Amino acid sequence: MAILAPDLRRTWLFGPGADAAAHEAMAISGADGLIVDLEDFTPPPLRPQARQMLAGLMTRWRDAGCLSAVRINALEGDGPADLAAAMPAGPAVVAYPMAGSAAQMRSLHEALDAWEQRLGRAPGSTEILPVCETALGVVDARAIAAGSPRIRSALLGAEDLAADLCAERQPDALELDHARRRFLLECRAAGIEPIDAPYTFSDVDGAVREARYARRLGYRSKSLVRPEHARPLNAALTPDADELRRAASMVTAFEAARARGEDRALVDGLWVEVPTYRNAQRVLDRARRLNAHRETR
Repeated sequence: MAILAPDLRRTWLFGPGADAAAHEAMAISGADGLIVDLEDFTPPPLRPQARQMLAGLMTRWRDAGCLSAVRINALEGDGPADLAAAMPAGPAVVAYPMAGSAAQMRSLHEALDAWEQRLGRAPGSTEILPVCETALGVVDARAIAAGSPRIRSALLGAEDLAADLCAERQPDALELDHARRRFLLECRAAGIEPIDAPYTFSDVDGAVREARYARRLGYRSKSLVRPEHARPLNAALTPDADELRRAASMVTAFEAARARGEDRALVDGLWVEVPTYRNAQRVLDRARRLNAHRETR
């Protein structure tokens, strides 16, 4: 099965490593990417059990058409033991916590090189997903992305980041607003897909509201920690019928104007120029590719 392109991975759901019931809930959640977390979501005494569960878990998730990922611990801690269990299980993505430097990414890249060679897998076939959840990780996201060609996306943290900022955590996430904007800029400058921070409160309405705000900023992907949020967030991050009609109108009007020798077109009070036209084309293309993916699942 082809790996879903980064901009089509609307939702990334974190879940605990040693909880079989949670794993089943994740599999049927509808999330595009599933991350079994061997770090914060799995207390150290449960990590051996979680590692033993990885092989069957990765197989079930792949069979369900989900993008499977493992968040390991830092390489100077339990990370090597996590990789020893995870790599034979064949995750598509290895997420790295508290990402703060290109050197960390190079070390993980080299470790994955060795495992892929040992297992007879194609070099570079396992992605790296830096989880940027400190002030340093946010401001150095572009440098972190340069640490390995395996990096196609990066994920913004929420709770650890708020703690690192000494911020007061609230559902409106005002305390993370600058970091959310800065992280988006750094990732776009690096040519990788930014994944928005998880909404860690329980209500669905708040999660959808935050996703829509993040989407307006330029995010196309969001992480989450509650399975029941996955489908509403997928919908919030998918162009709806009205948006597609508006984008199609922009494309049609602009192309007609250019054919007449005009530089732009007026659509619903907005002057559509080349950048707006290209963005409308991007919306239509992404919707087409999302539809094609749904048809193959």
